[in-house]
Amino acid sequence: MNPTIENMLQHVSVRSFTDQPITPEQKESLIAAAQHGSTTEFVQAFSIIEITDQTLRNKLSDITISSPHVKKADTFYVFVADLHRQANILRANKQSLDSIKNMEALLLSTIDTTIAAQNMAVAAESMGLGICYIGSLRNNIAQVAKLLKLPDFTIPLFGMTVGVPSTKNQLKPRMAPSNQVATNSYNEDQFNDLSEYDQVVKDYYVNRKSNPADTSWTDKNLAIFKEVHRADVAAFLRKQGFSLD
Repeated sequence: MNPTIENMLQHVSVRSFTDQPITPEQKESLIAAAQHGSTTEFVQAFSIIEITDQTLRNKLSDITISSPHVKKADTFYVFVADLHRQANILRANKQSLDSIKNMEALLLSTIDTTIAAQNMAVAAESMGLGICYIGSLRNNIAQVAKLLKLPDFTIPLFGMTVGVPSTKNQLKPRMAPSNQVATNSYNEDQFNDLSEYDQVVKDYYVNRKSNPADTSWTDKNLAIFKEVHRADVAAFLRKQGFSLD
């Protein structure tokens, strides 16, 4: 197993950072790694905004509610799914925006953005840095867009804190490959036989050094999906110009 894969298999979300700054050279490498991820038909439908203004950082942190490290991490990026450039190209050439508005274009931009972010995450961890995705920016997605002055056909998908870890969480056990990998077709029985994995996760939480709990993977998912989250996102997407058709 090579060092890249070894690092990937040790990934944990880091929420506690030292005061040691990330160097300009490291930031350049992180951005370069993000920019060189795979992209649909070379569209490159994403933008990255680094938040250096502390007042703005505090406002974004307040939106996330449970992410105080957004205020304290050395570096904080917001990843934006971005088809605004393409919309401007179409406008300049007096062409319809229908191809930008539809669900496929929305998926394209979210996929490009996510690949860029994961490339950055892998690069950061290869340098001994820690990262944490901040999906809770979508707690008030319209306000985030307003704070960042985002134009139409853009979506603030998530943030990412980056810094030198002071402590790391314990590694969470992933599903067995049999629960997620099949050949040629979806294996209903294999993918949904979660009894062994539930026990593995329960053992992990009971024995975890910080915040132990008596819960399983199934229990966690029941808690997460018992109610609709962020119901305002669809309305925001339509406001940004997407038809969702």
